[in-house]
This record gives sequence, C-alpha cells and structure tokens, in this order.
Amino acid sequence: MIRPPARPAPAGAVYFSLLGPLTAVRDGRLLPLGPRKQRLVLATLLARPNTPVPVDVLTDAVWPDDPPRTARKNLQVYVSAARALLGSTGDDGRDRVVHGCGGYRLTIDEGELDTLRFRSLARAGRAAGERGDLRTAARLLREALDLWEGPPLNDLRDSTGVAEEAERLEARCLTVYEDWAETEIELGRAAVAVDGLRDLVERHPLRERLRVAWMNSLHQSGRQAEALAVYDDYRQLLARELGLEPSPAMAALYRAMLGRGRAARPSAAGRDTAHGTALPAAPRDFTGRREELRELLALLGSPDERVVVVSGPAGSGKSALALRAAHLLGDGFPDGRFHVRVRREDGSARTPAEVLGELGRLCGVRVPAVVAVPAGSTVAAKSAVPAGAAVPAGPEGGPESGPAAAASQEAADAWQRWLALHRALIVLDDVPDEAFVRGLLPRSGPSSVVLTARGQLAGLAPVHRIALGALADGEALELLGKLIGPGRLRTDPAAALRIVRACGALPLTVGVGGMRLAVLRHLPLAEYADRLGDPSAALDELVAGDISVRLRMASGWQDLSADDRRALGRLAGPAQEGGFTLDGAMEALGCGERAAIRTVESLIDAGAVTSPAGEVTAHAALYEVPRLLCLYAREREEG
Repeated sequence: MIRPPARPAPAGAVYFSLLGPLTAVRDGRLLPLGPRKQRLVLATLLARPNTPVPVDVLTDAVWPDDPPRTARKNLQVYVSAARALLGSTGDDGRDRVVHGCGGYRLTIDEGELDTLRFRSLARAGRAAGERGDLRTAARLLREALDLWEGPPLNDLRDSTGVAEEAERLEARCLTVYEDWAETEIELGRAAVAVDGLRDLVERHPLRERLRVAWMNSLHQSGRQAEALAVYDDYRQLLARELGLEPSPAMAALYRAMLGRGRAARPSAAGRDTAHGTALPAAPRDFTGRREELRELLALLGSPDERVVVVSGPAGSGKSALALRAAHLLGDGFPDGRFHVRVRREDGSARTPAEVLGELGRLCGVRVPAVVAVPAGSTVAAKSAVPAGAAVPAGPEGGPESGPAAAASQEAADAWQRWLALHRALIVLDDVPDEAFVRGLLPRSGPSSVVLTARGQLAGLAPVHRIALGALADGEALELLGKLIGPGRLRTDPAAALRIVRACGALPLTVGVGGMRLAVLRHLPLAEYADRLGDPSAALDELVAGDISVRLRMASGWQDLSADDRRALGRLAGPAQEGGFTLDGAMEALGCGERAAIRTVESLIDAGAVTSPAGEVTAHAALYEVPRLLCLYAREREEG
C-alpha cells in the first residue's frame, strides 16, 4: 500500500520514503528508480539530505570492495538520473543536486522526504512532552511512527554503506517508539502499546529500554506475571549471551513490581530515575560559551559523533561546558548520563582500572576484577568479586600481566558490550592523555563520550574537538557581575574590565576573583585591579577559601614534561608582553628554527600555548600563553 505523505508534497512533486523500502511517489503513482546501483546512490544522498555527501562515501556504497576505474563517471550518470527524477531546480530556483567540496549535496524539503517529516514530528512531540502536554506529545509521536513501514531501506541493505545509514534510521525510529510508549503509559493508556512493544522486543531482544517499556505496559494493564517474566527472560538472555546483568534501574523496577500489585503509572520523575543519571549539579554561574555550547549540543545530538574532546588551559571552563550540555541532553540519552572525574583531589591521575570500576558501578556493568596491588606486582585473578570492582594498573598505567591482564581485558570487553547495547552519555573529566581513555571509548553502538582535557589528545581519532580559550570581555564581565552584583560592577566599569583582563578572562580565575570580592565588600574595584595588575602579587590575590588558582596551575604544570616546563619558563617573559613569534621563541630558547617549532608545537599539544585559529605560517603566527600561567612559569623559573 502506498501511504501519502503526512504533509502532502506540491502537485507534481516527488515524495520519497526511506522508512521501509526505498520508494518514490508522484501524484499517487510509484516511480521507477532504475537499476540497483542507481538506487544505492539515490538512497545514500537521501539518507543525508541537505548535507554534502563525499564522493568516497557514494563509491563505497555502490562498490564496497573494488570500484572500477570508471566509478566517478558512473556516479555522475547516477546523479544525473536523480536530478531528472527530482527536477533540476526546486521551488526557490536553486539546483536540486549540487557538486562541490568533493561531493554532492541534495536539497529537499520536509514535505518531500519521510525521514525529514519524521524528525520534525518527533521533535515537536518531545517538546510537547517537556511542556507537560502529554496528549499532544503522544499524538505527534504516533504520527511520526505512522511513517515507519518496516526496516528502513530493507531492499538495499546488502550494501554496507547503505546498511549503516539504515541502522541509524532504525535506531532513531526505535527511540521515538520508546518515547511514545512511555508517554502512553504515563497517560494511563498502556494497553495500546503492549502488542507493538512485544513485536519490537522480539526483533531487538537486547534493547533494554524497550524491555522496560514492555514491562511497564504489561504491569499497568494488570498482567503482572507476564511483566515479571519479561525481566526474567531478559536477565537470562544477558547472562547467556553477554555475561551481563540488567541495569540497576531495571532491577529496581522488577523488585518494585514484586512488592506491589497493579500500581499507579510512573511519574515523569520516576522515568528519569529509571534511565539513570549521575551528574553533578549544573553549574549555576555558567556564562558565555554560547557558540561552543551550541556546537557541542549539535555534535552530541548527531548519531555519527561518538567522541568529542573539549580542550583548553586550566580554568577555561571545560568541565562546566560539558556538564551544561549533559544536563540539557536528557531526552537524547535514555540509558543515562554519567560523569566521572579522572583525577583525584590532589590533581594526580587515577588508574584506568579505577575509572572503569566506577563506570561499572554507575552503569550496572558486571565486570571481573583482580585484587588491587601495587603497580608491577603479580597477582592471581579472582572469580567472585563485587560488580564494578577495579582492575589494578601496571607500571605504565596499563593492565598487569598474566591473570591480571586477562581479567583487565575481560573487564574492558564487558564495558564495550554495555556501550554497544545502550545509548548513554559519558563525561570523562580532566583526562591526562590519550592512552588513559582509549579502552574506555565506544567502539560501536549509540553511546557518546565527552572528554575534557588540558591537552589536545592529538593521538585520538576520529574525534571532534572544541578548543576553549579566554572569554570575551563582555562574557567575563557578565560572570563577574553574577558574583559581585551588577550594581557594584556599574560603580567602576573600567576597573571591572581591568580585573577580568588581569585574570586572563578565564572562567576559573574570574570566578575566584569574584568570590574574593563578594567577601571583601569594602574593597574598591580599582584597588583590587591594581593588586591583580602587579605580576608579583596576582596569584596571591586569586584565592577564595580553599580554592587557589596557584594550586590549579601547579596541577597543570606537573602534567608537562620536564623539557616543556623548561621551555615554558623561558618563553614566559616574551609571552607576557603580548605573545611571541617563532623568532622570539628561537631567541628565548636559544635554538634553531626546527627545534623551536617542535618545542612550540609540543606546548600547543599540551594545552599550554595557544595558536591562531586560522591557517598561518609558523613565522607569521603570534603564539600566546594565558597570563596567569606565564606568571606561574616565571615563578618556577626564578625559584
């Protein structure tokens, strides 16, 4: 049966469907889409609408193993056929398919493609749910699901590239189905979701959120024995297939069902708890970073981005940005959002095994372990250990040898299996280096990880990077005003600007200065600005209770290699005078051009030196070091 689009396309326009077999309809008639390779090209372009699709991606979709020498010419023929099908131009007169930047971009409207209409309805439904309008939410989500006619692109999945796009679309449909089912359950209409959930669980037996919704719908329909059986079947399946247990949230739901009969439907708060969240409170004084936050939210909302690195010098607000995004993305990660600090309070790095153990406890991953012993010693593996217990690290931060190595690998494998089955957001905060986190990053599945680090973590690929620097003057003043009050800020705006600039306009340092001023209500802003302007006193002035900027600088200093510390001490003088060029670095370091370039780039990689945002030759670039790091480096050099 040909279902017309939910929002009909204009007369004579083509309406494409991907949420099922690839089809095209014009005025109620199915259109022929040509030979298989032509359909593969069309499906790949439609799966990434209004986005450039690289030629290599199209080539891999059509010829995954051995493309012919004429592949590019053949692609041009297939793209021309797509143009003919769509019409050469849209209603706005723009070309439908444009070639450029190494790929093709297909322009198409929501009323012409079911996946765009699906996404629009799903967003509107979720927005209604957030407003508390559950009836509207259920209706809109159901309208979106009515566009889903079976496994997406099921006639072309023998192409690996198309199969990946199809799996991404199906995962999106499953998430919307879960949203709809949970909304119906909350409305007290659980019975309408029972049969559909059963069918989807049979097709996706390891998807826990579907199981939880099915349990709840059965329970709310008065079928308690069947609801309990769903849990028991899932527990046995996980143990048999993967050696895992259901999440703590699902186990808690099971225990609650055991202890009561037909219960009231779960509240929205109860649903959030069931999905699991272990985040510190959102930073109350978060200020600025609007573009960076928008970029981070967009990346984490994309199914194609699994790892994002947020880097910047100490105090640049990396953790605050990551947590702000994590708090705003609750609906996008139904299996939980978790935050783990990678360092101890004294700034030293934890072992990867300790972090893996904490992740296991938070996410309910049952991992094997060995007895924790000093690095380098040999221990025997134990079989009966608490869930999430840590595996000790070896001398280089890696796993022990022998039985301990086997247990460590098994723990890492258990973590990867969990990531592959769940859509969760993991924030690993203050990562010291790439080697620390390689084994913790998802190799497959829909989970995402945000890494915050002072260095660039250049050895990780493929990842997306967001680099933080100083706040703009206006943002820094806004932050200071939140801490000391806008009225006091207005008493001497010139002195306030001197304060934030003397602090390097970093969120940490401006925040510490603001907290100090909030206590010292009698202190004129101009006098405090003078204190901070004195290089010999600035770090002494940036202390508020147990928060010391100097101690934070010391932690970052220890992360640098001995060679980088020596170089930074020598570069601190010219850097403090407004930055330094490569010639200035050669003079300060007393070395030739090649050695100076390597040293400066090593400091950039470590996050101690910032470089221009645009492309520029090494000789023309002006390099900078945060002011307070310059002061700390000079202290160490002179000491």
